[in-house]
Order: sequence, then structure tokens, then C-alpha cells
Amino acid sequence: MGWDDALFSNRRRASSFGDDAEQYDRIRPPYPDSLVDVLVAENPRTVLDVGCGTGIAARLLHSRGCDVVGLEPDPRMAVVARGHGITVEEGMFEAWDAGERRFDLLISGQAWHWVNPHVGAIKAATLLHPGARIGLFWNQSFPGPEARQAMDAVYARCAPELGENSVLIGQRDSSLYEAIAQALRDTEQFDDISLQLFGHDIDYRTEEWLELVTTHSDHRTLPPEELRTLLSELRVAIDGVGGHVPVHYETTLVTGRTVSH
Repeated sequence: MGWDDALFSNRRRASSFGDDAEQYDRIRPPYPDSLVDVLVAENPRTVLDVGCGTGIAARLLHSRGCDVVGLEPDPRMAVVARGHGITVEEGMFEAWDAGERRFDLLISGQAWHWVNPHVGAIKAATLLHPGARIGLFWNQSFPGPEARQAMDAVYARCAPELGENSVLIGQRDSSLYEAIAQALRDTEQFDDISLQLFGHDIDYRTEEWLELVTTHSDHRTLPPEELRTLLSELRVAIDGVGGHVPVHYETTLVTGRTVSH
């Protein structure tokens, strides 16, 4: 798969998250402490969070004593992040003017695939101090086998394309992360680029899982009647296997440091 150009240019999907920003903030999973430990290992003071959304990742860095500036293209998401005390500027990363500011750390949680890969990598290098870290990370969900089997049957009937491709049920091609790392390498402005994995687990009750489903852009942009049918059948299927979906989250971090001159 690699980097999907059609995905980062699909603004309808990219802008769908703010349709219910409070729901997104309430139900989207956090990130593991072990990931945050890596991000703050060099004691960054100033942090830029690209595509900060409702501030889920930004709050974790803020709680570690960092001065975080969030950048978010959707004003509805930005309002929620500000409500959590995060400083947010609005705009798309490729066009954003940082002025004279430079940062000790640039992060992006669940969002870098919405950025033009080559433009984004070059711009990130210009916004970081020499020797500063970039950390791009994604949660990948892997539902437990019983729930997964029950849901697979529903997707096969109701939304086979989603069943074959949705990251919500573990279908992301890991080559995406290597493509993102390669875009950083291609700038020749980053050293020590690596992919690291972290894990954590969450158990969702039926209604929590259905709420999570509708925060994913590939589901949220389905035709309304198709989405209603899918949610109704998923509810029956999950209730039929005990009313919960145990999920192992594998968080992939693409990270490196800017070249020190």
C-alpha cells in the first residue's frame, strides 16, 4: 500500500472527525505511557502537535511539563482541545506560518497520513531545532478473535470493502509506516530514523465500540442508511459474543532526529 495519495487529499474524510468532536474526544483511545516516555526522553520544552484534533496526545505531553502548541485544520476539533487547556492554532500544516518559532519536538498522533508526505517532511525539518525529535504515531486496533470473527461476518454482508481495508479491525498495511519513514529519509535532514512498537489494551462494551466505529472516517462517510444497517448488525453480533470487544492496541511510532550541523 505505502503512502496513499488519495487518502491525504481526501478532505471529506479528513474533515469528518469534527462532525462530533466531543464524541471523538470521549471515545478515541489514548496512547501508552511508554510511548510518551520515548518522546520526552530528551526533555523537550517546546512541542508542536500537528493535527492535534481534540488534544488527546497534546494533553499527555502537557502533563509532562511541555509547552505544547497544537495545529488543527478543523475549528470544531480545536474548540474541544482549547477546552482542555491546549493552545491551538488553526490551519493545514503545509500552509501554516510558524513565524520565527522553532520547536524541540514535533509530534502527530493519528494524523500524519493526512499531510502531503514530501512537503510535510521537509517542512517539519525546518521547524525543528538541530538535534530535535520528530514523533509520528498511530494506534492500530486488533479486536479479540471471537469478536473479530462475529464482526467479520457482518462486514462481509454489509460493507465488504470496509471489512477488507478498515484500520478499525486491524487491516492497515504496515508498509504505510515504512513509506512515512522513507519520506523523512529522503529529505536528508533526519538521522536515526526508526520504527518502534508499543502496546496497550482496552475492553469496549457494545455501545462504546459502536461509538468508536462512527469516529472512523471510512465509516462515518458511508451513506447514512448503509451506516445505520452496519451499526445495527454489529450491535447484534457483539451482543451475541458477550457484549464486549477486547482490543489490543499496537502503537507504531516513526521517529528520528534532525541533523545537527
